[in-house]
Amino acid sequence: MGMHMAIDQDVENLLIMGDSDLIIRQAQGEWETRDVKLIPYRQHVEDLSKRFTSIEFRYIPRCHNELADALATLASMLPYPGNAHVDPLEIQIKERHGYCSVIEVESNTQPWYHDIKRFLKTQEYPEHATGDQKRTIRRHASGFFLSGELLYKRTPDLNLLRCVDIEEARKIMHEVHAGVCGPHMNGYVLAK
Repeated sequence: MGMHMAIDQDVENLLIMGDSDLIIRQAQGEWETRDVKLIPYRQHVEDLSKRFTSIEFRYIPRCHNELADALATLASMLPYPGNAHVDPLEIQIKERHGYCSVIEVESNTQPWYHDIKRFLKTQEYPEHATGDQKRTIRRHASGFFLSGELLYKRTPDLNLLRCVDIEEARKIMHEVHAGVCGPHMNGYVLAK
């Protein structure tokens, strides 16, 4: 389908990247296609390839193909528009993953769950809360459970997750990754 679109747009030089080593090597002619059902497809790709000035098939390992996986997932969610015009999708690639962008929190601020905990404890809203903000606090509070001074969030399977502030979260993350609960493996294996 992609090759047909490139032909329709008069593309002369084409780079096709894929995460199936088998398909890419068969398209390059390095490996032969033995499956009887796939031989017509292979022949069709050869016929379409002749319509380009230059065409290159490049293998991209799946672990380096996150963007294509995300686009394929997005495309599978949208209905096919038929003959309607679809504006091109502009994609910005960041140098760092989103989780690398740390947001610093001032140490004297209240934890993120302060208003919810206060509402569950005393049924009071923040001083300058609007009607919409009050409604949002009530809606969020229905998914939490207060036990003494500890606040828990209910999960869909009725488990309780303890809510922690930034300092306690840092201690927990340190213990999980480097403390007594830390893994007995090197960082590379842990990342995999």
